[in-house]
Amino acid sequence: MRNYRFLFLFSLAFLLVLSACGGSSSESTEASNEEKSEEQNKETKQKNWEKVQEQGEIVVGTSGTLYATSFHPEDSDQLSGYDVEVMREVAKKLGVEVKFQEIGIDGLFSAVKSGRIDAAINDIEITEKRKDTYSFSEPYKYSYTTMIVREEDLSGIETLEDLEGKKAGGGATTVFSDIARHFGAEVVTYGNATNDVYLRDVDNGRTDTVINDYYLQSIALKAMPQFDLVLHPDIRFHPTEQGILLGKEDQTLQKKINEALAELREDGTLTKISKEFFVGKDASKKPDKEIREIEGVDF
Repeated sequence: MRNYRFLFLFSLAFLLVLSACGGSSSESTEASNEEKSEEQNKETKQKNWEKVQEQGEIVVGTSGTLYATSFHPEDSDQLSGYDVEVMREVAKKLGVEVKFQEIGIDGLFSAVKSGRIDAAINDIEITEKRKDTYSFSEPYKYSYTTMIVREEDLSGIETLEDLEGKKAGGGATTVFSDIARHFGAEVVTYGNATNDVYLRDVDNGRTDTVINDYYLQSIALKAMPQFDLVLHPDIRFHPTEQGILLGKEDQTLQKKINEALAELREDGTLTKISKEFFVGKDASKKPDKEIREIEGVDF
């Protein structure tokens, strides 16, 4: 009997030891998985930057139709504009070439998300909602939002609330179109259209306004005096920051681009490029005007 009892107790002790070992193995596996996951995450964060280095170029999406940010000067196939030249300078700092792909604004986000391009630059506003899905560089441009309207009657718009029932020309997925819808306007969408198409439609009454960036609207009107249009004299709203759009996991590339932008800001390059394209104005610094914030819009 004593032998049986001894064997029973020995077996029980052995099982307890096995159980303890099992717990230790599980914890060890869990720790190992966490380490692997952390390592994979680190690799993902570095992957795009390593690819850019290996290929010696960064592929950047831009519309090529947004004056004076990304456009083709008259009689030229060469892209230029504030954003384009900023990106060229960033690429120099990174030690790589830049290859531009012309894509409409509504397609830039999916192109970055899918990895078709490494980054996008096209006066893209940094918003909290977008940061849920994408990464952004630090801002290279600060601005606010304005409205182009007909000169004779300001398109019947005295306040933002007067947008209700009006027609606003814009891209389907832009923040500016979200603002228009928020105030009850119907958004008339376009493909990758040039500025003259938008302005002509306001001029001929097909639409009532174009809501967009102050600097871009100012320059567009100056470049196309054939239209009887003005910037609304009394409405300034929604301060903005523009950054280079990147994939959500591209932290290493983001860090390298931010370092390049900091150098370009410090040495005055951003200011110089801005004054070249924005009629002597420095869009690389925050505006000092009173600007109305828009509440209740999920950007």
